[in-house]
Amino acid sequence: MTHQIAKVEKIRRPAVAGSFYPADRAGLLQTVRDFLKHAHSMDLPAARGLIVPHAGYVCSGIVAAAGFGSLATAQATPQATPEASVQTVYLIGPAHRMPVHGVGLSSAAAFETPLGEMGVATDEVHALLAIGNPYHLVDAAHAPEHCLEVELPFLQTVLPNARIVPMLFDEEVDPQRLAEDLARRLEDDPRSFMIVSSDLSHYLPYAQAEKLDRALLDAIANSDFVTARRGQACGIAGILALMAIGEGLSWTPHVVDYRNSGDTCGSRNEVVGYGAVVYTN
Repeated sequence: MTHQIAKVEKIRRPAVAGSFYPADRAGLLQTVRDFLKHAHSMDLPAARGLIVPHAGYVCSGIVAAAGFGSLATAQATPQATPEASVQTVYLIGPAHRMPVHGVGLSSAAAFETPLGEMGVATDEVHALLAIGNPYHLVDAAHAPEHCLEVELPFLQTVLPNARIVPMLFDEEVDPQRLAEDLARRLEDDPRSFMIVSSDLSHYLPYAQAEKLDRALLDAIANSDFVTARRGQACGIAGILALMAIGEGLSWTPHVVDYRNSGDTCGSRNEVVGYGAVVYTN
């Protein structure tokens, strides 16, 4: 059965502005710019993929900025036409609120934040829906979900001309199948990106969390799928998919930052881990 996206203009409104990040435009823009200014940076080639965290900005914003900072140079690349400067970003993260039975897509024409609207690549959404299972329209899952929304202000700041393909997944998704479907698109469009929104271990003592998180990040950096599959991360399926894409397209992973909530926003008794990984050509 072919899914159809309604032709009515639909905007996905922000769900966590004012809780996960500032709700006022000026405050949010200043916050994002400050994070980007002070984030860890590396002199890297052109980025094609990111793994970034999705907690509240006070906890994980500085780590997310280390990943998004690597995309900032992409918008400076000269292009022949304005249309050629539009980057497609496959933005994928775990569905926290409700099952999506594989990959849940959105029928929205744009996702809104206090910084404005970020357009959806509806042609790409249509193309994925045409494949059928595991791709479905699940607007109800997108409405309250924070994991993609918190990445948008960073994208709107560093890649203002980008358009997104918002994708939520659950335990029913096959990372290898997802990798096969997206790799073709990423290979055909060299200015496209994949961003995986994922936190790392949850609610462990500081030292234990750091050990587990660094083992996972080392596995990602070394394309060690066996160890990575044992890692603790809410977005592990997306991470495994990006690892497979990176290996298949000869991208190189770089771990650019790691911290946990014990470093940034709370007690060290029970922490959540945050890592930023950049894949480059």
